[in-house]
Amino acid sequence: MQNTVNSILRFRGTGLHSGRSISMEIRPASANFGIWFRRRDILIGDAMIPARWDMAEQSPLCTRIVNHAGVSVSTIEHVMAALAGCGVHNALIEIDGPEVPILDGSSAEFVRAILAGGLQSIHAPLHVFEVLRPIEVVRGDARASLVPSKRFHIDFEIDFDDAAIGVQRKALTLSNGTFVRELCDSRTFCRKADVESMHAQGLALGGTLENAVVVDGASVLNPGGLRHTDEAVRHKMLDAVGDLALAGAPIMGAYTGIRAGHATTNALLRALFTTPGAVRLIECAPEMLAHLPGRGVHASEIPAVA
Repeated sequence: MQNTVNSILRFRGTGLHSGRSISMEIRPASANFGIWFRRRDILIGDAMIPARWDMAEQSPLCTRIVNHAGVSVSTIEHVMAALAGCGVHNALIEIDGPEVPILDGSSAEFVRAILAGGLQSIHAPLHVFEVLRPIEVVRGDARASLVPSKRFHIDFEIDFDDAAIGVQRKALTLSNGTFVRELCDSRTFCRKADVESMHAQGLALGGTLENAVVVDGASVLNPGGLRHTDEAVRHKMLDAVGDLALAGAPIMGAYTGIRAGHATTNALLRALFTTPGAVRLIECAPEMLAHLPGRGVHASEIPAVA
């Protein structure tokens, strides 16, 4: 069956790139509603934006969706990952600004609120996207692919010059509570050398050592250090979960990302849904349930470091 949140969940925080104070609510929604955002600060015109792959703009630093009236909301990947990782299929997200609050830079606070409030089952069948043939996109030295699999699996590799990150690779099957246990607390990160450049572009204006990991060569500048020795690649996997959630239904397939970012993963979804015979929407059979994210997950599985 499909799920939605059991009650209204409220958040307040700063936008990572805008630096603005933002208020946001995740509200229950009916069957087959999907995930939508509504800009409460937009009083004239269409304020509703579907969280869908074809609404996403190509952006290297965050995921931004825009409706046909030009109304947008950005940095949605962490809350989208939390919803997907907890098995939430329908929700209305009301927000009073152009960017989802960054909170601690991970999905942990969203996950904690979702699991504390609980889910309600909706008496409507859940559908999943079954990948039928391999799809790959390559953009410079970044690549991403999806291949058929009976499980939702992610294999990710990153390579940074800074020794504090270096080359990292991790592979996980995102069934049951794996997202909550392994990925939800891993924070966004950046290189100190890139901070001034981002500020000059009007980006990362709300970034602090409280909501992002900053590295400088072999050093991690955050007073508390890393939550995981491979926190960087875990966060890239978290981002991929959120970006793939723009498919509009759970994906049964294996994703591989090599130096991939938001734009590469979105390009992969566009290729998947525009390539004849690459994917089909099927009703979720009982034997599939154990292989979906969020099945039987509990708040006690959130890592203690978050």
